[in-house]
Amino acid sequence: MITRDTLAFLTKLKANNDRNWFEANRKEYQSAYADFFDTVVQLLAGVSAFDDEIATSGLDPKSCIMRINRDIRFSKDKSPYKTNFFVFIARDGRKSPFGGYYFHLEPGASFAGGGIYMPEPAVLDQVRRQIDMHFNEWQTVVSEKTFSSQFPEGVLPSGKLSRPPKGFDASSPAVEYLKFKGYYTQRFFSDKEVISAGFTDELFRVFRTVQPLVGFINERLS
Repeated sequence: MITRDTLAFLTKLKANNDRNWFEANRKEYQSAYADFFDTVVQLLAGVSAFDDEIATSGLDPKSCIMRINRDIRFSKDKSPYKTNFFVFIARDGRKSPFGGYYFHLEPGASFAGGGIYMPEPAVLDQVRRQIDMHFNEWQTVVSEKTFSSQFPEGVLPSGKLSRPPKGFDASSPAVEYLKFKGYYTQRFFSDKEVISAGFTDELFRVFRTVQPLVGFINERLS
């Protein structure tokens, strides 16, 4: 489970983001990673109980966890390490084009949710068509009482067009959603919540609530 020590390592990494410090504190990193890895194992088992695609995917937890190393080739920020742990649970793992469930662990800025974030154009087109063709079902999913309670902001866009995308009718009742460049939900957690004994169960509830949205998105992509 996530502990104070897990968060403490990430806090210190943020203040000392260089290779020499990291190597000198590698054992502490390995301990923090082990805490996160253990949580991911539990999350995979929990999600598999209500999402058949995850249950049958045979996912290795490592295939779902983002690497701690940053890709700095094209970045002005040359800090070598991310200062968070992140897992994306989806069919085919963290690089999957499918919708899925995520948990971002960062001191003072942890969050979880599900959906699809900044998909490739061909994938985004398919998701838009799914929403356009089955808008009544979409509305039922995103207006469900528990969904609205868990995610008061509703479905969020990872960017938004000012006009309807090419090939879609501007008069469609789904037009505002069709302008979205991604479809995801987000709920933030305090550090106190993250290290509490029941936190993993709370993540299960978040993921279970967002499963109909994930399923709706993936229906067109499968």
